[in-house]
Amino acid sequence: MSNTLRLVTLIAAFIGGAAIVHPAMAQSTPAAKPAAATTANAAKADPREAIVKKVGVKLEDVRLSPVNGVYEVTDGANISYVTADAKYAILGDLLEIDTNANVSEARRRAIRARMIDTVPESEMLVFSPKDTPKYTITVFTDIDCGYCRRLHSQIAEYNRLGIRVRYMFFPRSGPDTDSWHKAESVWCASNRNDALTRAKNGENIKSPACPASIVKRDYELGEKLNVTGTPAIFLASGEMLPGYAPPGELLHYLKTGKPM
Repeated sequence: MSNTLRLVTLIAAFIGGAAIVHPAMAQSTPAAKPAAATTANAAKADPREAIVKKVGVKLEDVRLSPVNGVYEVTDGANISYVTADAKYAILGDLLEIDTNANVSEARRRAIRARMIDTVPESEMLVFSPKDTPKYTITVFTDIDCGYCRRLHSQIAEYNRLGIRVRYMFFPRSGPDTDSWHKAESVWCASNRNDALTRAKNGENIKSPACPASIVKRDYELGEKLNVTGTPAIFLASGEMLPGYAPPGELLHYLKTGKPM
């Protein structure tokens, strides 16, 4: 189940019969009158507590949204919105009409970047240009993925263009599968970068098992980031580019923010 579907299911399950509010219906729905606080403590109650209790998330996963009376709820890099009384859930991206800015995607990118930054580079496989890199991308890769192999076959060209590539593992077949074991063998090799290149060329890498394998950690992080296919390319901003991008096209996008 994808993280997005999981969040939808989670909210639906805990809210029960609550309605999903569509923007077009919002004006026709009469606003509920706030109940008078009976005690000073009730007046100071944090509305997030009702949301946490009903939706089943942590307090730190709930924060005020730009819309009055609506709170943002996060699950990994997925975002939804819940009213302060915890009666209604709004599923979908929040757009600022005047600027056409996608508020949800901006938050999503910030969350992704922060989550990836929790992983030290010593626990990634890094292919870097000889000179100071102009850009850094983080790629979730699968040893057996055809487009992942194509990307890696051009790693020297990415580097030549000033693009630094940091790899993390995401065996699409899941735990305890052939692709998973291949990733662990690469990580446990004495020269991981060389082992990755050989593995992507179809060579069977034989390495002694090592207790410090990070494949499970990478895979779980990828799920939280809503990675569903590989290669999944993350820019420094947290923007995700799903799928393979040739070196020249990727450089153009990194420079301009626009596809060729």
